[in-house]
Amino acid sequence: MKELLVLLKKYQDLNLTEVVDYDKFNLYAITHHSTFLEGSTLTEIETQLLLEEGLTPKGKPLAHSLMVKDHHNALRFALEKGKARAAIDSALVREINARVLKNTGSVYKTALGEIDSSKGEYRLSNVRVGDRYFVTYDKVAPLTEQLCTRLNQKLAETETVEARLLLSFDAHFDLVSIHPFYDGNGRTARLLMNFIQAYFDLPLSIVFSEDKADYFEALEQTRKKESLSYFRDFMCAQYEKYLNSEIEKYLDARDQPRKGDGFSFIF
Repeated sequence: MKELLVLLKKYQDLNLTEVVDYDKFNLYAITHHSTFLEGSTLTEIETQLLLEEGLTPKGKPLAHSLMVKDHHNALRFALEKGKARAAIDSALVREINARVLKNTGSVYKTALGEIDSSKGEYRLSNVRVGDRYFVTYDKVAPLTEQLCTRLNQKLAETETVEARLLLSFDAHFDLVSIHPFYDGNGRTARLLMNFIQAYFDLPLSIVFSEDKADYFEALEQTRKKESLSYFRDFMCAQYEKYLNSEIEKYLDARDQPRKGDGFSFIF
């Protein structure tokens, strides 16, 4: 963690957020990776063109473009609430999920009634993903309420950068492990993490799509070993990867060789 904090200080000293449109394209990147993890086939360029110019990529399922648009809108909503230092409650979590699934949600018929996943409604049946069963549906609401209460307490008490980052990572793990919804749990949990980072004015985390297998393995090992260290270590490594990438790209661009009247060599 010490090396991560040094890297974070270096990133902040460069004032990258002052670069024109930096935040906008950073949000595009977060949306691309988060939706790609969940099955979107849009490339990062296609994601940018869709969000920037409204260009739907040819030959790709419309549902994937809708997933990208929904995630981007949910991300902006989560960050707006985070920067406003809104309280975390079940209504906020459900609203984030509803926005994630606004145009791609489904209706699930259960013995207890119909659930429209595009409205942020909790699941009313038990779920299994792979060989893992998540908490029973009757525990979803109370566990989510308990999580929100604990997070609000921690938001008020946590003072160090290290503790704030770990809080965001832990919230991510806890919500996705409760698995309160039929769909969009991963995206919603990652957005809750970003909400907390925005709350504390920290750079936003990305779970890189190329590290999908390691991501799921970290979640599984954390549950099996009953130790948050596995997921924390994974997320710290992802955070370092993001910060290093942004710093290197900025320094490479700054140090590009110039000739002539200040124009780059491509002219």
